[in-house]
Order: sequence, then C-alpha cells, then structure tokens
Amino acid sequence: MPIKKILVYLTHPHVEAWNFKPQHKDLLERLVPGLIVEVCLNSKDFKDRLPHSEGAIVWFFKEQWLESALELKLIATPAAGKDWIEVQAGEGLQISFGGFHGSLIAESVIGAMFYFLKAFPMSLAMQKQKKWARVKISEKLQSLYKSRVTIFGFGKIGNAIAERLKAFGCTITGIKRNLTPAPQYFTASDRILTFDNWKTVFAETDHLISVLPGEASGILQAEHFRVLPKSCYFYSVGRGNVYQETDLVQALQAGEIAGAYLDVFEEEPLPESSNLWKTDNVLIQPHLSAASPQYLELFVEELAKRINAEDFGPKIIRD
Repeated sequence: MPIKKILVYLTHPHVEAWNFKPQHKDLLERLVPGLIVEVCLNSKDFKDRLPHSEGAIVWFFKEQWLESALELKLIATPAAGKDWIEVQAGEGLQISFGGFHGSLIAESVIGAMFYFLKAFPMSLAMQKQKKWARVKISEKLQSLYKSRVTIFGFGKIGNAIAERLKAFGCTITGIKRNLTPAPQYFTASDRILTFDNWKTVFAETDHLISVLPGEASGILQAEHFRVLPKSCYFYSVGRGNVYQETDLVQALQAGEIAGAYLDVFEEEPLPESSNLWKTDNVLIQPHLSAASPQYLELFVEELAKRINAEDFGPKIIRD
C-alpha cells in the first residue's frame, strides 16, 4: 500500500538551493500519483501535523517525535549522512537517505583537481599583475591522464567520482570495508581493495579522495599522509572527522603532500583560529560540494522512484 500523504519540513537558513519550494511539491505530486504533499515552514507546524502523516521529508528527525507519529511509515532526507536522523528503521518504518549526490560531488572534486593541476591560482595571480607568465605557469601544469586515484570510501559517491574520472584516463583504486565485484567501467588496471593494503596503495597514489562517513572517525593518521608521494593531492568530501586537522596541516606545511581540497571539517563552521586558513596549498569550500540549483529536483526524482516501488504496509501502532 503506497503512502498517501507526506509532510515536508525542509528549510535551510543559508543555502537557497536546499529549501523545498512549490516547484518541488508540484514535481513530487506529479511523479507519485495520488500523493498529497504538505509543506511546513517551521518546526511547530511540522510537529502539529506529524500525527496525521504517513511520510516525512526532513533534514533532521528527533527520536521523541515518534511518540506522536503513529501513522508514520517513511522518513526521507536528502542528506547522505545518517548524522541527523535520530531513529532507526524497523517494522512499519522505513528511512530513506539521499543517494543522488555522487554526480554533484564528482563535479566539485574534479573541479578542484583541475584547480591544482592546471595552476589556476598562479594564472589568476599573474593575470592580476598583467604578466604574461607563460614559462612559469607551464612549469606547473599537470594532467589527470594516467593519474593514480585512490578513493577511500568506495560507496555510491565514490563510485560516481571514479566513473567520471575514467573518462580522463585515470587508474582507480577503490578502498572499502568489504570487497565487492568491480564496476563495469573498470579496466584491467583498476581494483577494489580493503584498507589492509593501505601502505602499498598510498605510496602509489597521485590523488587521494576521502568519501568516508563519520563512523570512520580518526582513521587517517599522520603516518598515512607521510606515506603519500610529495606530489599527491588530498580531497575530503565525506566527513571531516576522519583525519586530525593538526596532522593534515603538518603534512601540507612540511611538503609531505602537494595540496588539499577540503569541503568538510570536524568543526563547522571552520573556526577562524584554524591553521588551515593560513595554509597556502589548501582550497577550502564550506561544506557545499553537493550544492546545486538541481539539488532538490534530483532528490525528489529519486524519492519518487522509491515511493512508487515500495509497499509500506499497514499502519503500525507504537507503544
């Protein structure tokens, strides 16, 4: 039995693209025939309507809210991370996390790669000085072609990044907890390994991309950065607690790695006291690698497919 009514409380005070708008309501109702979408603009309105809704679309959901949500069968969030949903799926309740972010994050990662490899910061600096620094800039230029890319956390997002990098002629090593069959786009030089092989893999890595979730807190240590080639670039788009900031700053300032693109941090917003702000070979993005005007459109399309495919069963009464 499909759900008939879904409640939306999806607002964001800073990023306009993360606010659920009338066009998203219209799209969801069009893609799921018979579905009634009710939009709330504040938490009080949401909690007042929750007892009569079978579904909820939210950024966060508190455990105590379940007490009054007796008809709830589905909690859906655009977020890929499980940090802000305090309840677990169980009998009569499904939780849907966003799985559409890969293409958007891949664009950001590849953009950062070219930022470093094509010496865009130097070109911009020379442009401001009106200098035709052809020789200096040419000495800095590199290519993605035949680059050895290690993706640490080879899930949906890591897969999306890897698939797009193959078009540039990169060799991919995906690192994950459990070995799985290789994707169809892999070639003979690509591989999937576990973290047990990190020392050999890291020593042969030109670009290390971390897409690790928060559960992998502290897994990257100073020794891992030291094993990377000095020409290696580091990219972090999963969660910022998987490495120690002091270890990364040390690696960057000592020239143990060539640079870093950082979209996520252990403490957000990144404090003004952080040494990362003062490190030249760092590109900082304030947790926006998946931001796009199409963000919620992609989410709605994905969620509609899931709703249309699922049987949410009868109402479950919770004590």
